[in-house]
Amino acid sequence: MEVTQDLSFVHLISNASVLVQLVMGLLLLVSMLSWWYIFLKMFAIRSEVKLTEEFEEAFWHNQNLNELYKYANSSSLRDQGALERIFAAGFVEFVKLKKQHGVEAAAVMEGTRRAMRATYQREMDRLESHLAFLASVGSVSPYVGLFGTVWGIMNAFRGLANVGQATLAHVAPGIAEALVATAMGLFAAIPAVVAYNRYAHDINRLSTRFDSFTEEFSNVLQRQP
Repeated sequence: MEVTQDLSFVHLISNASVLVQLVMGLLLLVSMLSWWYIFLKMFAIRSEVKLTEEFEEAFWHNQNLNELYKYANSSSLRDQGALERIFAAGFVEFVKLKKQHGVEAAAVMEGTRRAMRATYQREMDRLESHLAFLASVGSVSPYVGLFGTVWGIMNAFRGLANVGQATLAHVAPGIAEALVATAMGLFAAIPAVVAYNRYAHDINRLSTRFDSFTEEFSNVLQRQP
């Protein structure tokens, strides 16, 4: 059999030890899951940015809060952005507290801010979902691949004990199949790290916009009669 055929990618995987094959299978599964979450988060964040910009524009062009509340509730839950839900939570709490007699203005605003903060936290938890998985894949996958490599190299050198004269032809296949595990670990880790850093930055920017809107909306409510 030719050396090039012996060192083909498929041949290296099929002839690797059972443990190394398990490591490769695990890395392949993790890589597929991470790519699934990468695309899910990409579309989710793009949609959230678009909905945030649309509602901010509607908010600053129309200071009639009742109409804005109707606008926010006119969308289905699927088309409703996080900023709309934060606004709706604050407005509903503000109206409810205003209708109660004997409640001071400071207490009304404090309750309104708490309602918006609680909705803000829920929205941030939703946006940050699966980011921890990408971070774990990016940090752990190289070590899992390295474990498979070390195990494969150990088996390769153990096999040399039964060979009278060791040559490169005896060592190369075992080391090559072991290094495939490291390559797969890096293949799983690099996209996950890049996506995590990018999405964490985008979500942090959205969080800043939500915080700014909460303060600005609170100022608007304080000026309400």
